[in-house]
Parts: sequence; structure tokens; C-alpha cells
Amino acid sequence: MHKVLGQSFDFINPKLLQQALTHRSANKCNNERLEFLGDSILGFVATKWLYHQFPEVSEGKLSRMRSSLVKGTTLAEVARHYNLSDKLILGVGELKSGGFNRSSVLADTVEAIFAAVFIDQGIDIAEKYILGVMNDWFQKVDPSISDKDAKTKLQEYLQKNGLQVPMYSLLEKNGKDHLQTFKINCRIVELNISVQAVHRSLKRAEQQAAQEILNKIVNSP
Repeated sequence: MHKVLGQSFDFINPKLLQQALTHRSANKCNNERLEFLGDSILGFVATKWLYHQFPEVSEGKLSRMRSSLVKGTTLAEVARHYNLSDKLILGVGELKSGGFNRSSVLADTVEAIFAAVFIDQGIDIAEKYILGVMNDWFQKVDPSISDKDAKTKLQEYLQKNGLQVPMYSLLEKNGKDHLQTFKINCRIVELNISVQAVHRSLKRAEQQAAQEILNKIVNSP
């Protein structure tokens, strides 16, 4: 019996869990493909839950509510809540560079774990597991709360304070086909703030960077 992300789970094939926790810097048998699958499984579970939970809410708002649940910053928050960084298997270089606390690494690992549970025991068990892990986050979803994304919020904040809009630039594109990853930089020149983010989706990398900058601004003295 393993306790992962706060849930006790008895893997039929424990190697799936090990793979899910393994970053590509550590081993060829890593969690990249699992993360790709887990992203879709989480999207399905969140969509199904929202559809039944909010029967009167429009498709557009449901879509934005789902985005708030599956975005990288939310999954990284989930990972940190359950101290997932303690279980990560990283290469020496990634470990030295702080990969154990990097939001993109944590978020991808959460998705990989969801996929491992699905492969091990099917969609019904995976759905139950995901809802158990993310119950607190699912319960916080509220259709009345602003559905503006991080990039929009950041731009509006900067304009409101007479500052220039953020500059997004693509630094790296790695991998092939559906396993590509994008490394972007988001810079606020006048505040001398720069944040980098990596994700397999360019748009989600930009959203993640924007959210991290918002967090820096809000938490700054």
C-alpha cells in the first residue's frame, strides 16, 4: 500500500508509480508520456464533475472553471500541499537546480500519477482517486468568481498602475510532436521582474509565468 498525494493506494504494478515520480533528467523510463495521458484524464474527470455539479452554468463558464482546476499552478499547489517534492526522482543536474520545487515539474508529476492510477486500475478508480486528491480544490470552484485568466489579470493590473504590458518570449522548444515542451520568459521591465516557465503547452507556460509574477507582486512588501 502506497500513500501518494494524501491517498492510500495499492498499485497492482508498483513500477507505474516509480515511473510517474521519475523526471526525464533521471531516467529514460520517465513520466513524460504518463503526464501527457494524465492531462487528458484530469480534464475528463473535471469536466464530468463540473457538468453534473453546475447544471445551469453555460459551456463557456464551465470551460473556464475547468481551466482553473487543471492549470499548472493549481496542480503545483496540490503537489506542495501533499509534500510531493519529497518523493520525486530527479537527475543530479535537475536536483541541484531546484527542480524538486519547480512548479512545472510538480504539476507534471501530479498528472503522471493520475495516469499511473488509470493504467493500473481503470477510469472509475482513477476518477475516485483524483476526486479524493483534489476535493478541496474542486469544492472551491465558484461560478460567481471572476473567470479572468492569469495573463489577463496581470495585464489589467499593470495597465491600472500605469505600467507597460508584460513581454513574453519563447526561449526553448524541445522534444518531438506531442511530447514537445516550451520554455518561455515573462518580463516586466519597469518592475525588474522576470519569470521563466516550462510546459508542453505554450499557452499554459505563459499562463503559469503570469501567475507566478502576480504572486510575486501580491506577496512583495
